[in-house]
Amino acid sequence: MPTSEPVVSPCWCCAGEFAEVDLVRLGARPEAAICLDCARYVKRRAVARRDEHRWTPSGAVRGGVQRVRDRVISNGWHERGPLGAFLRRLDRFLP
Repeated sequence: MPTSEPVVSPCWCCAGEFAEVDLVRLGARPEAAICLDCARYVKRRAVARRDEHRWTPSGAVRGGVQRVRDRVISNGWHERGPLGAFLRRLDRFLP
């Protein structure tokens, strides 16, 4: 009996291979797809770009979080054992 392989497509951002359920198709460009992690990253970048155009209290908080995130990455703390695991998990819940 033939088994059907799940259809996989590449992410246009990171080039990883993902099942269709793990991809977001881009509206008018259905051939373009990005994985869920890259979609989260693109959303974060889009909000940061919007924050550059006008000051808001929530934008200031997001900017502060981004500066801390940049510091953690530049120091490599996100790759350090249990501390790194905690920081990567925490990052999923931050703006």
